[in-house]
Amino acid sequence: MEISVQNFLTPPQLQAAYQLWNEEYPAKLQYHSINDFNNYLDNLEQKAYFLLSDQDGVLLGWSATFLRDGERWFAIILSSAVQGKKQGTRILEEIKKHETHLAGWVIDKEGELKANGNRYTSPLAFYIKNGFTVLNGQRIESDKLSAVKISWRADS
Repeated sequence: MEISVQNFLTPPQLQAAYQLWNEEYPAKLQYHSINDFNNYLDNLEQKAYFLLSDQDGVLLGWSATFLRDGERWFAIILSSAVQGKKQGTRILEEIKKHETHLAGWVIDKEGELKANGNRYTSPLAFYIKNGFTVLNGQRIESDKLSAVKISWRADS
């Protein structure tokens, strides 16, 4: 597995990232078209992408870091095929080489259905294990999402 860092996605990488998003996140968070997904990415400021590919170049995970409200935010999506195999930690370690602070929203409720009918597993314990702090007073509660804000600082 290789991790590459770049400031843009090629059309095949965009397609693969879009598919991972729609396969791995709860179905309520799906993008209905690749154009909608691309518009989401286009509206992120100062992006960097961290791409996890296998030996054949197949995208198995990706992360985006970006500027939002004066903070560096991130999103990570891994294929179910590599979850639990230290690949998320590898991507986080690579991101941490480039950033001193990260913030993100993490779904903290179990059991939301994915598009394939499987249940979504919250990655909150994974982030805590990797040095993130849960900011309990900062939540999103909507019909699409129940999430808590997490934060990581290099000096903590």
